[in-house]
Amino acid sequence: MPRNLDLTALRSFVTVADVGGVTRAAGYLNLTQSAVSMQIKRLEESLGMQLFLRAARKLALSPEGEQLLSYGRRMLALNDEALSRFTTTACEGEIRLGVPHDVVYPAIPGILKRMAAAYPCLRINLVSSFTILMKEDFARGEFDVVLTTEEVPDPGAEVLGARPLVWVGAPDGNAWQRRPLRLGFKDTCIFRPRAQAALDAADIPWQLATGGESEQAVEATVAADLAVTARMAGSIPDGTAVIAADNQLPPLGEMKLALYRADRRRDEAVEMLMAELRCAYCC
Repeated sequence: MPRNLDLTALRSFVTVADVGGVTRAAGYLNLTQSAVSMQIKRLEESLGMQLFLRAARKLALSPEGEQLLSYGRRMLALNDEALSRFTTTACEGEIRLGVPHDVVYPAIPGILKRMAAAYPCLRINLVSSFTILMKEDFARGEFDVVLTTEEVPDPGAEVLGARPLVWVGAPDGNAWQRRPLRLGFKDTCIFRPRAQAALDAADIPWQLATGGESEQAVEATVAADLAVTARMAGSIPDGTAVIAADNQLPPLGEMKLALYRADRRRDEAVEMLMAELRCAYCC
């Protein structure tokens, strides 16, 4: 009698291989780490082969795992295509997503691409703005899901973790050595008051090199080595680099990443989006 592969276990296997670990895969799949590990074990037992090289310092696929990964991706893609083709209610409508501009890259483009593949008839309206403004709009019902960067998330937020704020300048630049220290920030940037307070506490004189609300102007000024700025670790603009911690600039502490979801949105597509955001931004 023909046997069938367990698609649920296969999806866990492919996800672990794609994201590089059981913990991150568990967040993506909205499962416990032990549940994902059990599914991988069950899949290995059903096939009679080892899929991962557990003796390796870094999680790596066995030769058999490499072969199964190719089949698994195709099987899951066909499964998801069939579901989206015949389950019209799950793939129609719109999700309004808010993300702060400084954490859009590198994760959001890939998330949007995977959402479009899973739900081709679904529209995702992405808005990039300031956390404080997006939270106000969220309270008025204008967003379905909002990702925020803030010091103290509101009760009810799903806190994904905290990332350090780092000083950023031009690669191999020396703007950080000049006094007064020139700063590149938008007028409403939430990192600006913290950076200024840290410099004041360290008795480092500073002056603003940019103004207004143009992120491109800030990035161009910093990339030209005319100023420094602050960013969350992992979200450094192209053409800039993290300034080494031993450069005598004061530490800036951490900012939290949090998710807000409208109570009215508990559908399958939003669940997938939430899982994608958890996987990408859990610290």
